[in-house]
Amino acid sequence: MPAKAEEAATAAAAAHASQPVASAPAAPTWLRVPRLAGRLTAADLGLLINTADPYSVAVGESYASQRGIPEANIARVVLPVKASLSAAEFAALQVQVQEKLGPQVQALALAWNLPYAVECNSITGALGLGFQPELCQNSCGPSKLSPYFTYTGARPYTDLGLRPAMMLASRSVEAAQALIARGIEADQSLPSFANSNAYFVSTPDAARNVRATLFPPATFLKPWGVDVRRESSQALPALQRTLIYMTGLVRVEGLASVDWLPGALADHLTSFGGQLDAVSPSGQMSVLDWLQSGATASYGTVSEPCNHRQKFPHPQLLLLFYLQGVTALEAYWHSVAWPGQGLFVGEPLAAPFSPKFGPR
Repeated sequence: MPAKAEEAATAAAAAHASQPVASAPAAPTWLRVPRLAGRLTAADLGLLINTADPYSVAVGESYASQRGIPEANIARVVLPVKASLSAAEFAALQVQVQEKLGPQVQALALAWNLPYAVECNSITGALGLGFQPELCQNSCGPSKLSPYFTYTGARPYTDLGLRPAMMLASRSVEAAQALIARGIEADQSLPSFANSNAYFVSTPDAARNVRATLFPPATFLKPWGVDVRRESSQALPALQRTLIYMTGLVRVEGLASVDWLPGALADHLTSFGGQLDAVSPSGQMSVLDWLQSGATASYGTVSEPCNHRQKFPHPQLLLLFYLQGVTALEAYWHSVAWPGQGLFVGEPLAAPFSPKFGPR
């Protein structure tokens, strides 16, 4: 990490992320973040397969085989195939998970597209932090602070009683297979002979551009071969060897022209990006568009969050933790302070900066 982004107290990052929106500083500076201890592997990941959903069965069984998920870590459950579960339906799912998965399972992969919500909560947030019914009375209010936001270990269920979750969602089984392939290809792939790029893109959409004040300085991070670039949506260069793309817009145009690296992370701050229905009633772009274009993981909210920055990935934290060699699931969960409404989607185990001689 840069000198100003290395080995420091988690509290500094947490405090920075929870500050109210202010005018952009004249000279952006790096946050100081803690060193993480280890990362999740296939032996730690629990896989949920909905036997009532043909997509889930096909994608889940394929993922288990390709990633080597132990049979003891696979829970075949039965739940409705619809956008949102009721509180009672979610409670029944929780019982199935507790009965079928042992204490060795530290995180979860959900092999389905639907359901993506529990009433106004995201299903990944509810599985990780518990269902928060109070959010449905005021979805623009603050949600529960995630203990994972300030956690530095690799055994969250053992240490916190929390299993961070991510959905293996795509628009088709074939697209999901391509997503899985990108995740596997990403492992230990960086740094490489050619540099990668992290694009932090400001937009004229004031309500959705609030993370621009958190963007890192434009810097070349030589040890990782990552060129950190601050750009404007109104004058975007050709997006080459893209590792990260973060912005704030209702819809992001030109995704087909982005040159994605395996393991790329991308998201846009908007209200309903986490709605995975075939046709979103909001008219806003779904996170599935990022994955369809070639990204490997993304994040979006499932109900109106207002534009609290704490409910969206912190740009610097996402990058700086990913560079430490953790998985896409861990980097994304470490970057969101209030993830109760946020849906984590992608290939959970992708880890491009994982040590070349460490566990895969």
